[in-house]
Amino acid sequence: MFEESIKKAAKLLHQAEYAVALTGAGISTPSGIPDFRSEESGLWNDPHAQYIASIMGFRMDPEAFYKWIRPFTAKIVAAFPNPAHEALARLERLGRLKSVITQNIDMLHSRAGTQNVYELHGHLREATCLSCFTVYPTEGLIHEFLNNPSLKVLYCPKCNGILKPNVILFNEALPARALEAAERDARRCDVMLVTGSSLEVYPAADLPRRALNHGAKLILVNYEETPYDKYAEVTIHGDVADVLPRIAQLVEAGGE
Repeated sequence: MFEESIKKAAKLLHQAEYAVALTGAGISTPSGIPDFRSEESGLWNDPHAQYIASIMGFRMDPEAFYKWIRPFTAKIVAAFPNPAHEALARLERLGRLKSVITQNIDMLHSRAGTQNVYELHGHLREATCLSCFTVYPTEGLIHEFLNNPSLKVLYCPKCNGILKPNVILFNEALPARALEAAERDARRCDVMLVTGSSLEVYPAADLPRRALNHGAKLILVNYEETPYDKYAEVTIHGDVADVLPRIAQLVEAGGE
């Protein structure tokens, strides 16, 4: 049954005219980046942690935010794309995947080679000054922050204002362009491959519904069950780093 599901998913992607992927934290856990829902993050079980990771919490106490996000940042910097990221990039190169919509901030899709990525929750490539609104690339800043424990907060070199990483915090609006593009592709696609997402965080979790309403077929690849399992054409509960490369290999071979 497992093998048949992989073959069916490959056939759907091979035959699709406009397939897109939606990815969540589960695609990056094989790279060593924990899900924010995990016990390690403490985020979903601790209201104080949720406040720290909110836009209001950041403005009120940026040092607490930077202390909380430091270990996650270190994991992201140390991480490499895994076979699941590489499989999606391969599907894009084959012309079988038009875009990747992701809830992740780790930039691993881009590092794997995917060109068309919509980052719904932002990214760590840049930071913006909350005072003068200057945008800075973060590569040097992040390494300085991680290598200097005495550096508690990142400050703007121009005005000494607080720098906020361009990631989306609780109670902060999603980036309009990325969200509009994701919603457009959800309406346009004829196949949506959802992988590594519990489909519990909105508005990303609403994208499969939009796709279904416009006649698309769903392929779900995730360890755990999701609210959309019963609506999917193919549901595979397995390791994304194992399943996606096998799907991509079959697609490259002609979908059989």
